[in-house]
Amino acid sequence: MENRFFTLALAATLAVVVSVGIVSKQTKDPLLRNLLKQQADILGAQQRLEKHLTTGQQPSFEIGPSAQFMQKYQTLEQRVAALEAQLRTVQAQAQAPQVPPGPPPEDFTTVYQIPVTHTPIIGQKNAPVTIVAFTDFQCPFCSRFHAPMAEAVKADPGKVNYMIKNYPLSFHPQAKPAAKAALAAGEQGKYAQMADALLENNQNLGEELFKKLAKDIGLNVDKFWKDYQGKDAQWEKYIQDDIDLGNQVGVRGTPTFYINGRKTNARDTAGWKAAIEQALKEK
Repeated sequence: MENRFFTLALAATLAVVVSVGIVSKQTKDPLLRNLLKQQADILGAQQRLEKHLTTGQQPSFEIGPSAQFMQKYQTLEQRVAALEAQLRTVQAQAQAPQVPPGPPPEDFTTVYQIPVTHTPIIGQKNAPVTIVAFTDFQCPFCSRFHAPMAEAVKADPGKVNYMIKNYPLSFHPQAKPAAKAALAAGEQGKYAQMADALLENNQNLGEELFKKLAKDIGLNVDKFWKDYQGKDAQWEKYIQDDIDLGNQVGVRGTPTFYINGRKTNARDTAGWKAAIEQALKEK
């Protein structure tokens, strides 16, 4: 019996030591303060019981006959076990790594004002529905999802147009040069053709490809190259303006599409058709 009391007292002492370690980190936690107070009270009672058993001295509280004594002992034992379980739970929560909150959900309700500014409009200029694509020319997903969008625009001539806003990502070194190549092609009225060609071949972007594509789509290659290099500062400003605009309207990655200023998750032909029909009804 003495051994059992000694073991119980030792367990309670260890629990207090553990709890002190936790409190050093979370001193303001009311649950921990309450648990510590309870353990201190229990430990004091156990020590008085142990003193009674080992020295024969009467404890400060009434023990009574043997059955009552054992009942008090069992109650203390159960309370220690319960408190230790609670402390282990709190300690695990205190030591768990803090997971940073994730980004808020995508906003598909806000209607943003997205000005045309320098961006070429592809399709009928006064069409009631305008799609804006924030694009990185080196992004594989931009390449994959551009074709269904362009096809949807062609399927509704006069009702839908689109424009590409540049949002080159830092880890795509050829995204910005490709955007400049498209803008330079626009000086000869073939922005859309160059944009299509770049996105179709976006795994091999580079100056040699830009010249080849310029020739393939019927550009004056010398003028194209002169505009590409000579207007670099202008292209840089256009691209940075697009990036700033994208940050203002909630672009998180590429591609990000908007229909009449509202973000959309349309990606395939059926999705674009439904989204365009809905936008036409809202007009």
